[in-house]
Amino acid sequence: MSEAGYRPPDLALVGAEHVARYRETGGEVGYEWNGVPTLLLTTVGRRSGQPRTSALIFGRDGADYLVVASKGGAPAAPQWYLNLTDQAAANIQVRAEHLSVVARTASDEEKPRLWKIMTGVWPNYDAYQARTARPIPVVVLTPA
Repeated sequence: MSEAGYRPPDLALVGAEHVARYRETGGEVGYEWNGVPTLLLTTVGRRSGQPRTSALIFGRDGADYLVVASKGGAPAAPQWYLNLTDQAAANIQVRAEHLSVVARTASDEEKPRLWKIMTGVWPNYDAYQARTARPIPVVVLTPA
């Protein structure tokens, strides 16, 4: 059964392969995924202390980058989000550009506006939110 507004993504390039191809090509391969832009977010593992990189869909709000901690509507937040709650300093790669950023979860007041930006990029976020009782956070990444 298909959820209203849900478009099944092409999963041909995901996970570690997506990250590797993005890095190898300066974002020439992997920047666009299923017709939407992606960036690489590198956080510090809260348990391991090791760098952890995820390819994520992003949007923009002025100078800020926006990402959504959806995990496809799973009941638990993604690991990258939990890492950011412990250490807000992170790095992103957008195409060949590398930036240091500081992350914060959007406030309840600003989230509706930012959610609209992100569902404009990837409408499936509404379907993901319908799948879970947890409020899916929008994360604001501000260049440091």
